[in-house]
Amino acid sequence: MALATTMIGCNFVNTSLAVMILMSISFFGKGIGALGWTVISDTSPKGFIGVNGGLFNLIGNLSGVTTPIVIGLIVKYTGSFRGALVFVAATALMAIVAYLPIVGEIKRVEIGTAPVRGVNA
Repeated sequence: MALATTMIGCNFVNTSLAVMILMSISFFGKGIGALGWTVISDTSPKGFIGVNGGLFNLIGNLSGVTTPIVIGLIVKYTGSFRGALVFVAATALMAIVAYLPIVGEIKRVEIGTAPVRGVNA
């Protein structure tokens, strides 16, 4: 995700080649950072991978809906994509800052199977 923040550098260069290089580095970083499915499959309790995958996709698709709206509003009110590039880089920075405190140690979550009262095993 740190590589994804290089997108903000596009605001400070003047050549198409420099923009293309910075965007390539940024998208490469986003691609590496998008390995969420491996974490989902490694950490979800057995039997809940499908549910967790669905929630993961729901949240991802919500960002896919809201991001173009936010970028459109930024461009509409500023007349420039500079703020949009800052917005995208800021979301990558927020992911970096939030990742360790929220995710913590990556290990499979186990859900205990407590016996049901009144049912003989």
